Amino acid sequence: MRVLPSDLAAHLQGDVTTLCLCWRVTRRDGQVLGFTEHDRDLSFAGTWFRAASGFAASEAGSAAGLAADTSEVAGGFSSDAISEADLAGGRFDGARVEVFRVNWQAPDQHLLIAVQEIGEVTRQSGQFSAELRSLSHRLAREQGRIYNRRCDAALGDALCGVAMTVAGRRADAAVVSVQDSGRIVVSGLGGFGPGHFRSGSLTFSSGPCAGLATDVETSLSTPGGTELVLWLPLPILPEVGDALVVSVGCDKAFATCRDRFSNQVNFRGFPHMPGSDFAYSYADGETLHDGSPLYP
Repeated sequence: MRVLPSDLAAHLQGDVTTLCLCWRVTRRDGQVLGFTEHDRDLSFAGTWFRAASGFAASEAGSAAGLAADTSEVAGGFSSDAISEADLAGGRFDGARVEVFRVNWQAPDQHLLIAVQEIGEVTRQSGQFSAELRSLSHRLAREQGRIYNRRCDAALGDALCGVAMTVAGRRADAAVVSVQDSGRIVVSGLGGFGPGHFRSGSLTFSSGPCAGLATDVETSLSTPGGTELVLWLPLPILPEVGDALVVSVGCDKAFATCRDRFSNQVNFRGFPHMPGSDFAYSYADGETLHDGSPLYP
């Protein structure tokens, strides 16, 4: 049961209340931002809550059980608060949101009423709308491992164990030109052959895309440098000279793990698991069933 602070409880028992909502947003990069629907800035709990953000809340519903409760906030883009580039770049994806009910005449009288995460965000005509999900939505996520022929580890993480510091696995580069949102030409990768960064990734370290990471489909040698073809278009276009780090990739196959990285001892897949075509087949007198591995 939620217990109200005595001073806030006394205020709520009065004939007139002066209440508003405040939101404290903690992004995954650690940056903390405060917003309020009130018409002036408020400060409490070590955070300034901006009034100029245009934040407004929708109706929120809740129900008994484990279903995830959802609500919504909407607002306008502001260079001092939330920019369209930040939202498009995914910097608010999965951010933690603390919702407070506050007496705006005495901000120290406040109550944390919900802790949520930002879900789907839509942008249109200088406005944004963000879905707020209760933490119970995490219960719908898949847990544990999936039995698959391919590896379920991320290249270079603790489960994989591949050292990305080895020469040739990661390189610094700089943007030379932007062909379109899905193709950029960079310098600094001339020592690597075509396709060296296939299925890899890149992370921008400067410019408007700083901190943005995306997957690389393949790399091609061109007269002006190395062209990186991306799996998905960039939400923000980089500028010439922006720095980035490009890493090699892995297609999660056992042969790649063994031949390219000599890391077969840490392979996290199940390469000897028979496929559905074999599992549902039957003995026909021609197929070999001698118990030998199906995968070399």
